Amino acid sequence: MIKLHGHEISGNSYKIRLMLSLLNLEYEWVWVDLMKGEHKSPEYLAKNPFGQVPLLVDDETQIADAQAILVYLARKYGGEQWLPTDALPMAQVVRWLSTAAGEVRQGPENARLFYLFGAGTKINIERATDKSHFILKQLDQHLSTRTWLECDRPTTADIAIYPYIYVLSWMDRFQKLSGYVPMLGA
Repeated sequence: MIKLHGHEISGNSYKIRLMLSLLNLEYEWVWVDLMKGEHKSPEYLAKNPFGQVPLLVDDETQIADAQAILVYLARKYGGEQWLPTDALPMAQVVRWLSTAAGEVRQGPENARLFYLFGAGTKINIERATDKSHFILKQLDQHLSTRTWLECDRPTTADIAIYPYIYVLSWMDRFQKLSGYVPMLGA
């Protein structure tokens, strides 16, 4: 049985919930109370030394980091649909996984943390705003000539970027996917 450790308003946890739903996989939700610091407890750190959500447990396999979990689920349960194996399409998808961990995290994700959770002392909101403008412009330009980020279909690239970019007509396409689930608390 797959277990997903996460928090309902974590965009990274949502990526995995969405992927599991799109793959029509059953899983057990294990709520991690981020507000009380449960992700920094010795018990949780023993499972995930980075002290972050999400954490996926699939039988004896434990995987941390949203992008790594997306790759794992795509390869193990999704076939070519979600993560192509040919060199160029795979590289194009992985580029967006890196963008999710880089520009999206530094921009929209940090801005969300600043405004939603009051993480003001830890986040430079001017930098997050500049990064947000940059990546939103890049996404808008990229999506102006295509329906999905790569491969003319939804892939892990789209799932990696989507939770922190609730903008653009791209959002509407996501919500029409069979198996789509909304992000709780958003």
